[in-house]
This record gives sequence, C-alpha cells and structure tokens, in this order.
Amino acid sequence: MMKCLDLTERGKPLYVLCLGAHSDDIEIGLGGTILSMIASGIDVHVDWCVMSAAGPRATEARSSAADFLAGAKSHNIEIADFDDSFFPSQSRLLKEWLIDLRQRASQPDIVFTHSSYDRHQDHREVNQLTWNVFRDELILEYEIPKWDGDLGQPNGYIGLSKEIIDRKIELLMKHFGTQRSKDWFDPETFRGLARLRGMECRAEEHYAEAFTSRKIRLF
Repeated sequence: MMKCLDLTERGKPLYVLCLGAHSDDIEIGLGGTILSMIASGIDVHVDWCVMSAAGPRATEARSSAADFLAGAKSHNIEIADFDDSFFPSQSRLLKEWLIDLRQRASQPDIVFTHSSYDRHQDHREVNQLTWNVFRDELILEYEIPKWDGDLGQPNGYIGLSKEIIDRKIELLMKHFGTQRSKDWFDPETFRGLARLRGMECRAEEHYAEAFTSRKIRLF
C-alpha cells in the first residue's frame, strides 16, 4: 500500500473550493472525495461553484450539490449562467466572477478545478483562470471521462471506499437525467475509472479519484 500524506486533521476546519464549468463536473471529478471528507468526520466547509447551468440543469446542479454536501460543517452553493461551450469568449467576465468569489468566500485550503489537458474548451478556460486568480492556494486538478479520450497521467489520488463509490454513482444517476442520453454517462464508466485509479495507487478498497498537482509546497 502506498504511503499517504494526510492534509486533514480531525477538529481542525478544512476549507475547500470546488470549481466546475457545468452542472455535473464537480460530482464526476471529485464527488467521492467530498463524500469521503464528510463521512470521515472532518470539519469541512465547502464553496461549490458551477459556472454554467440554466433551466433544468440549474435545478439538477442545486439538488445534486445539496445531496453531496449533506453533513458538511457548512456549505455555499453558487450557480452561474455563463454560456455553455463559449467560455473562452467570456474570459473577462469569468475572471471578474472568480475575483468576486475570491473576495467573498473563505480562503480555501484546497481549490479543485478542471485539468489543464482537458479538451473541452470550457474546462480549459476554467483551469487557466483558476491558476490566475487563486495563486496562493493548493490547486488540485480533477478529471472528467468523456468521448474526447483526454484522460492523462494524474499524480495524486484519494482512495474511496466501496460504500462511497456506490453512493457517488447513485447520486449521479439520481440527479442528472439530462445527461443519461450520453453514451459515456453510466455507472460502468464511473466505477471503471475509479477502479483503474484505485489500482494505480493501491487503494485499500480498490477505488480512488485522481488529481494532478502542478505545484505544491510541502513545508
């Protein structure tokens, strides 16, 4: 089993900022991680921010976030309505939105954002702006499986129990009816990726979510 560097401590608050371009991104990329933090008893405070969700997808985003964050010490859910698939052309407005968020939210111990090698233009734009706006925080980049075939070689892992991966998949299937028509959006995809990442880090219960850290201060 791989040795772990524990970033959490019972009784000490952990402030987490989750950034997602679309209504299901955070849940897919780090839903298990959030569920695990809460289940472990950490005093976790979460700012959960979705930048593009309108109509039914906004409703899905809010109800899903509420379920994933149940039991957190505190949480704040923010849903914006930037134009899906056109983030690069809205870069200035997105940056202003993130700067305002930084001023309003608690200073995060960890910022979760999209990966730099993601081929979706909205995801890449969020990644670039995250590194620009949140320069002093630990940033972990999460992955989204999809038909683009852009999964990379992550260098950080968070192990998940079987109970947690089951719950993550249950909530994904429960809340995102608008996505079920996509041929990759199914339990096998999410469980298969978690099993692969669990194998890579020798997770105790065989499942994990994976992240990329481009810069980290150890001491």
